Amino acid sequence: MEDLLKAIANVGFPIAVAAYLLIRIESKMDSLSASINQLSTILSIKLGGNDSNKAA
Repeated sequence: MEDLLKAIANVGFPIAVAAYLLIRIESKMDSLSASINQLSTILSIKLGGNDSNKAA
């Protein structure tokens, strides 16, 4: 029984820290993803306008 408790104590703490960090980073990842999508849209508009001028 003591070995089981030691295993839970040794493994549980790193799992808790990893879960905490993943939860904290998730909102930053969502923000970064939205920024990349916005940049992609802006670039496609800017480059799309230049490409149509060259073709005409």
